[in-house]
Amino acid sequence: MSTEKGRKAESKAARHLRLKGYRILDRNVRLGRGELDIVASRRDVLAFIEVKLRPNRDAGLLSVHADKQARLRSAASAWLACHQQYHDWQCRFDLIILTPSGMRSHIEHLQDAFR
Repeated sequence: MSTEKGRKAESKAARHLRLKGYRILDRNVRLGRGELDIVASRRDVLAFIEVKLRPNRDAGLLSVHADKQARLRSAASAWLACHQQYHDWQCRFDLIILTPSGMRSHIEHLQDAFR
């Protein structure tokens, strides 16, 4: 995300993940054909997390279409190539959707959102 709103959404998502026990390993990494918003770990799971700020849940889901997923897979493969210590970890792609809810944002964390 390149806008100020996007950066704030990513910061909220990172804070939410930390509260859930995740360790943030990387943010806003451009590798391969895509960009990884957040790379985080919890226990022995490595999560590549896409953050979407959208007016509703459906818009967030639709924004991670097949081409976007392919770009995220490419970026994740490139990240893993640079971080060999995580080579044997279980990996997954998560999606965090932030939607407006009054003065705050509702945060939904979808684990293993796509493969």
